[in-house]
Amino acid sequence: MDVLYFAWVRERIGIPREKVDTTATTVAELVEELKAREERYQAAFADLSALRVALDQDLSDFDASLDGVREVAFFPPMTGG
Repeated sequence: MDVLYFAWVRERIGIPREKVDTTATTVAELVEELKAREERYQAAFADLSALRVALDQDLSDFDASLDGVREVAFFPPMTGG
């Protein structure tokens, strides 16, 4: 699946997107797999309350299933101006 990173998440990980082969069944499991890779992922996902996730461009929760999902995007909460 494609995993996209936006704003400071992208800055901490150092790439805007990547293809990920995963055995994760939920977003939370995917995050744990990514965090196990190396420090930059640990830094990006250190505080999940500061992150939002979208599955195939629909806002979702970290306990959501990844079944059939082609794209996961991680980004900080958006603020209005």
